[in-house]
Amino acid sequence: MLLKNCNIVFLDRIEKGSLLIENGIIKEINPSETKVQNAIDCKGLYVSPGFVDVHIHGAGGHDTMDGTFEAINEISKTICKYGTTSFTPTTMTMSADDILKSMMSIKKAKIEGTDGAIVLGAHLEGPFISPSAIGAQNPNYLISPSYENFESMTGDAIDAVVSITMAPEVEGAKELASILSSKGIRCSMGHTKATYEQAIDGIKHGFCHSTHLFNAMTGFTHREPGVVGATFDSDITTETISDGIHISYPSLRVAYKQKGTDKTLLVTDAMCACGMPDGTYALGGQPVIVKNGAARLENGALAGSILTLNRAIKNLYDNTDYPLYEIVKMASYNGAKYCRVDDKKGQIKENFDADLTVFDENIDVKMTIIGGKVVYNNL
Repeated sequence: MLLKNCNIVFLDRIEKGSLLIENGIIKEINPSETKVQNAIDCKGLYVSPGFVDVHIHGAGGHDTMDGTFEAINEISKTICKYGTTSFTPTTMTMSADDILKSMMSIKKAKIEGTDGAIVLGAHLEGPFISPSAIGAQNPNYLISPSYENFESMTGDAIDAVVSITMAPEVEGAKELASILSSKGIRCSMGHTKATYEQAIDGIKHGFCHSTHLFNAMTGFTHREPGVVGATFDSDITTETISDGIHISYPSLRVAYKQKGTDKTLLVTDAMCACGMPDGTYALGGQPVIVKNGAARLENGALAGSILTLNRAIKNLYDNTDYPLYEIVKMASYNGAKYCRVDDKKGQIKENFDADLTVFDENIDVKMTIIGGKVVYNNL
């Protein structure tokens, strides 16, 4: 397959060119001569690396906590329409048995593959979090951080865990972070009331990321820098829900200026209503009202989002001065690096996986290619 007349989005620039795809990989950039019969004229559309979402609960009416392969597969089919080619299905604070059931489904989807976006593994959000920063999580299922409890909810799927969100100040969390990080699992600070000092101590014990920056964490003030301050004052990575609802655009601009675009990932934190009409849905067994672009619990607390990564890119393109390629990097390469698959995903490079997103100037997705196969086509 040949993609011609493209505006190719590289890590550090955008250039006109063509891409030759063979056997699921990017065989050649700007091939000099080819007899490929299957040529697609992109007519000047952008072709970027596929987007990587490391924090997403659901989409298309399905949730990771449904605990079935079918649910994960349907999520994958929905989000690929918006340019996401890889993701880590994210669990909620529920019973260990429910989390284990979801973990087994995620592992199956990772091994057997899906009909849409590729499952890279799981992100566990909770249950080792603070009751004082619960957000849309369910406080009834909080348990103490320990390796025994971690094993009880991951079982034979422990090798499918990419990351876990914990509150570093909760007793046992630092010790667990040390163990998990030594096993290659990313430990992230989130749903936390940690002080700056507690957060920095957590970083020393293995925390390397902070979950949905600004949300469900101690904020930054001039005398109490909090988890936000620790994120800014260290080399850890972070992630933002860039929908203009979870974080104001001035705050986003400050965060990117402080952390730099190499240390920030764009995520959706999307729930099952992503790609669906307004109405009443559920998240972690709790009712969620989706209205005017926001998803909230009955008490008004934000409950994930209905954001898609192409919209996140568009939002930042409209509300910051960063070039498009730099924003795309935050939605693709940075996530691939976080998931440790940046040796084959996250950028347009010869011999890399042909996971590609084709979009127009409005960042509306026109085609999604995963493993060299067209899985969504609206050209």
